[in-house]
Amino acid sequence: MKARYSKLYIYPAVIGLVLIISILIYFFLVPVSVKEDTYYIYIDDNDNQDSVVNKIRPITSPTSIICLQNLLRHANYKDKIKTGRYAINPGEGIVTIYRRLKNGQQSSLNLTIPEARTTNRLAAILSKKLMLDSATIASALTSQETCQRYGYDTCTIPAMFVPNTYDIYWNVSIDGFLERMKKEHDRFWNAERTTKASFHGLKPNEVATLASIIDEETANNDEKPMIAGMYINRLKKGMPLQADPTVKFALKQFGLKRIYNKLLRTDSPYNTYIHEGLPPGPIKIASIKGIDAVLNAVNHDYLYMCAKEDFSGTHNFAKTYPEHLQNAEKYTKALNERGIK
Repeated sequence: MKARYSKLYIYPAVIGLVLIISILIYFFLVPVSVKEDTYYIYIDDNDNQDSVVNKIRPITSPTSIICLQNLLRHANYKDKIKTGRYAINPGEGIVTIYRRLKNGQQSSLNLTIPEARTTNRLAAILSKKLMLDSATIASALTSQETCQRYGYDTCTIPAMFVPNTYDIYWNVSIDGFLERMKKEHDRFWNAERTTKASFHGLKPNEVATLASIIDEETANNDEKPMIAGMYINRLKKGMPLQADPTVKFALKQFGLKRIYNKLLRTDSPYNTYIHEGLPPGPIKIASIKGIDAVLNAVNHDYLYMCAKEDFSGTHNFAKTYPEHLQNAEKYTKALNERGIK
């Protein structure tokens, strides 16, 4: 009799326990994301447990959010928050997401270094891709002490950046970021490239500086080795480069269409009309095409060039100054006819 009564209590208890376990399994294993694609959340130094939940809320159901909040609270996640970029993949449950967040198992991203004209512009662009703010990046790139740590100064530091796409963590520190860029720079400047640079009597920093000028002279990659050959000829003869882009950089007026004579007297170490040799450093992050154009410069006798009067973006080259003046006259006439000031 007692056995029968005990069964009456045991069976409901077992069934209830099974139901509770089933519900827990369902809620903790049911997919968190309602989206079909991978979703990323970004956790920074200012985040707390509630803000992390709010970053997940847009992609999940109210029930899943409640379960996640309870799990984070009971697991004391508020003391285990780790910054980073975290993936939430379709089909992943709450426990999987929690473990990823708790253990700091973040996902890297593809960071493209842009061909920025100034370090401030570079800092602004990078701050939109990394956890680092623009002020922190700009401060490092304008710090003589920081630049010297990597073998540069505040003028030559742009030469350390090779515009390519790199796999990197979103929450990388400023030191970690710069160390990575130096490592990628050294990998880029292999024995073949350094040998070619030495052949022209140039160091990698100087190649990057000349390449940055060539990049600003033309967007035509096929013509860049030709322009490089002309500038190398001028350097070897001790002639000033007289490159218009260096005047624009000195003035920080990159949209100038015409460079008038009064601008050629701009007092700046970057003005290659009044200073012989290369400027103190690159006038932008030099492109790989520009760098390789210098390393593979065309061997010729040209010493002058002027933009073609057809505005094709290419140039007329000349061996003598009188010939150059004729080319310049044709270009000036075309500018005047189009009313370009």
